[in-house]
Amino acid sequence: MGATSKNPRWAIAYKFPAMQAVTKLKDIIVQVGRTGVITPVAVMEPVKLAGSVIKRATLHNIDEIRKKDIKIGDYVLIEKGGDVIPRIVKPVISRRSGSEKEFIMPDKCPVCGSKVTRDANEVAIRCENYTCPSQLKRRLEHFASRDAMNMENLGEMLIDQLVNTGLVHDYADIYFLKKDDLIRLERMADKSAQNIIDAVEKSRQNNL
Repeated sequence: MGATSKNPRWAIAYKFPAMQAVTKLKDIIVQVGRTGVITPVAVMEPVKLAGSVIKRATLHNIDEIRKKDIKIGDYVLIEKGGDVIPRIVKPVISRRSGSEKEFIMPDKCPVCGSKVTRDANEVAIRCENYTCPSQLKRRLEHFASRDAMNMENLGEMLIDQLVNTGLVHDYADIYFLKKDDLIRLERMADKSAQNIIDAVEKSRQNNL
């Protein structure tokens, strides 16, 4: 039977059904990503599933919530897609008490208060403010990540502090950071600050 460049034609892969669990959906919050897309996120009562404790799961967009008829206060059936990413399969309708609430997407960005928009050809709702702090933080995370500039130790918590304290307003500001700036931050020791400065300097040598 031979093989293609990637797979043997004579082999069959079998995937076992995903493990599932039932838990209560306590709330639905929204997060603002680096492109401005506002994503609803389910906050659930912690439940153990496939080796880890699940507390949150993305709900993707408002259309997905409406399609599955998910409401705040529902008991929901969850599973891990590919045994990795938690997702809500459906609400358990039989366990509804009547106190459940419908989720409504905000008409303003929950972070900067700017107006949100929805393109006619998209399901995504976006914050149009490019200077939105949440967008900036997520863009900086992507910029510093291994697949981009690969700045070690420049993670989510540090980036949050850098933006919140006004030390960084765009990508370029990262390259103007001084050791003294970093040492003033919470839980930042001398050696940690120097490691970050070294990582930023090393990233200057990245090729295209």
